[in-house]
Amino acid sequence: MAVLVVIESAKGKIGKSGLEAASYGARLAENAGTSANLLCLGEASDDELAKAGDYGISKVLKCDAAAVKHFDPQAYAKAVIAAVESTGSKTIVFLHDRCGKAVAPRISAKLKAGLVSGAVSLPQGDSIRKNVFSGKAFADYSIKTDVKIISLLPNSVPPVQKGGSASVESFNSALDGYTSPLSIQTKVTEAGGHIPLPGAETVVSGGRGLKGPENWGMVEDLASVLGAATACSRPVADIGWRPHHEHVGQTGLAIRPNLYIAIGISGAIQHLAGVNGSKTIVVINKDPEAPFFKAADYGIVGDAFEVVPKLTEAIRKFKAQNA
Repeated sequence: MAVLVVIESAKGKIGKSGLEAASYGARLAENAGTSANLLCLGEASDDELAKAGDYGISKVLKCDAAAVKHFDPQAYAKAVIAAVESTGSKTIVFLHDRCGKAVAPRISAKLKAGLVSGAVSLPQGDSIRKNVFSGKAFADYSIKTDVKIISLLPNSVPPVQKGGSASVESFNSALDGYTSPLSIQTKVTEAGGHIPLPGAETVVSGGRGLKGPENWGMVEDLASVLGAATACSRPVADIGWRPHHEHVGQTGLAIRPNLYIAIGISGAIQHLAGVNGSKTIVVINKDPEAPFFKAADYGIVGDAFEVVPKLTEAIRKFKAQNA
């Protein structure tokens, strides 16, 4: 009846979203009167993985075999199935990221397990809540199968520290004899930026109102002083002002930061679909009729080229005075 949490390591670390999943799984286990184990796919030190115990994990299975050096959903699925069998898990928790989107459905089919993808809260009884209609409403689901799979939307449930340390054991044997049908045809490059966008707590985003890529410095300056990630609307990515991995919206990344600042973005429904899970939305736009103001918690009607530098300087001064 154990709970198994499945995450990927991020540059040798358990990222913030990974800790959210670990804590979520541990709380599910606690409510069920059982234990939570974690399968980490990718390289990470034993000391780093042992930290998962602080969030309620009893044991970490470390799978850093060559087969998971690059993202291979088939290799991931094989390792997860082996971990489920090894731990006797009846509930499997993924993050709703590339792993959860590509691997969880494979596991669901293999184990004939019910799957709720993109959960946004801990279950209430048998009811699991997720967003529907592009975040405009919630739906509650109940999984009736013996094995249950949940993928958690990042930045939805804050991690809870419980104290403790998890044991760590190698789990590479799960992929003994596995030969990947995939090969890397082009060089894999990492997305730029210091803060990964999907798990960022603060995001500063820009649109066509910035008039050109040469003006993006003020977005980056504001993000820097706030310790935030940067993002953009789809038109900005499509015309090449910013890379596509920064595109948020219905056809890009869906994010749930605590604070989302939109600069020069009109707020089309496709963009709102990717950001309306944000806890607080601030809109800066010179058009008082911009649709985004209807969704904003706070709005500033003004020229971004005047407002943003002043806002950045005011925040910088405030932080200096309160350091």
